[in-house]
Amino acid sequence: MTALTTGSEAWWQSKKGPEWKPEKGKYRVTFWWRDPAGTQRTSPIKRVWLYVTGVTDHHQNARPQSLERIPDTDVWQWQGEFSPEWRGSYCFIPSDNENDFADTVFEGEQPERMALREGWRRLLPHAVSDPLNPQSWRGGRGHAVSALEMPYAPVQPGWDRPNTPYQPPVCIEWNSTRLNNHRRVWIFTTGDDSPERPLAVLLDGQFWAESMPVWPALTSLTTERKLPPAVYVLIDVIDMEHRSRELPCNPDFWLAVQEELLPLVKKRAPFSDRADRTVLAGQSFGGLSSLYAGLNWPQRFGCVLSQSGSYWWPHRGGQQDGCLIEQLRAGELTARGLRIVLEAGRNEPLIFNANQAIYAELHAQQPIFWRQVDGGHDALCWRGGLTQGLMTLWQPLIQ
Repeated sequence: MTALTTGSEAWWQSKKGPEWKPEKGKYRVTFWWRDPAGTQRTSPIKRVWLYVTGVTDHHQNARPQSLERIPDTDVWQWQGEFSPEWRGSYCFIPSDNENDFADTVFEGEQPERMALREGWRRLLPHAVSDPLNPQSWRGGRGHAVSALEMPYAPVQPGWDRPNTPYQPPVCIEWNSTRLNNHRRVWIFTTGDDSPERPLAVLLDGQFWAESMPVWPALTSLTTERKLPPAVYVLIDVIDMEHRSRELPCNPDFWLAVQEELLPLVKKRAPFSDRADRTVLAGQSFGGLSSLYAGLNWPQRFGCVLSQSGSYWWPHRGGQQDGCLIEQLRAGELTARGLRIVLEAGRNEPLIFNANQAIYAELHAQQPIFWRQVDGGHDALCWRGGLTQGLMTLWQPLIQ
């Protein structure tokens, strides 16, 4: 068989996204990007930055990585090693500038953290997904991303059935007197209209409703009797400013949820008031917020699913012990009686260490479910943990 000429049309037609091969217990992965302006003679592109969550991003404090052009072709490539269980998202950022980052990012043993974050902050709005990869979506930061899943990445319950028919959710407007704002809330139900159905509240609801719709996965798992019939309430964050103010340990937000939102939802979809049937689920600030609510209102919220919780808050930087950890150590809060699933990625070091610290405090009081993920601060990892966490927390209800 004749080898295809690199960069030829037939060669590009053979590419379906990143390619990998086994190498010393890991996989060597090659990323490809096609320059629409052609070769170096006709294209203004000087860099094609590669942003792989948990590998080349700011969470790792890693030096920025650019693909390299194969001379006299429209082909850019980059290679790296990944574990057999790796799962994560990535994107490309083509640039006509040689110097998108400050010099301090490339000097010394490690990049200067704030300069690195600032460089990525400016670049990410220009990110593009991989046109060769059909698994692409708009990530939580608003830019396009694509999926990379190694052969032994853990099964993600329900997400392998994207074509499962489902009853569409109802989207309502919640006008909050206590919070003095209004937002969208999605109400999704499975099973019959029983007042004993368990309730799950999903934070960052706009993501799970629009960017990575969760409805087919939940419906599939309910049909397979891996989840009980339930009511799901997905709360929009409005915008990043509101998210940063309302989710980190904000009592007014959770009082408004209890006093205003849940009674509003109940008029449309009956659910159980029992704490042991109520799950709060969130990621990052949402993970922090879910545990905060469970610890402070255990009589209403008895089950917590926290993924990549920001337990460093409010100490941005090197300090890992945030306010919840300090309150647990001081005996001001107790986890006794709560069912808790705690999950974090090994490739998000600050958050992973903070999660280990809070796990130590929680586990000292009672057993909790702790899960380490071979990935980063990434919704592609969170989606599987979300459905698996719901299955774990509601296991006693599944017949």
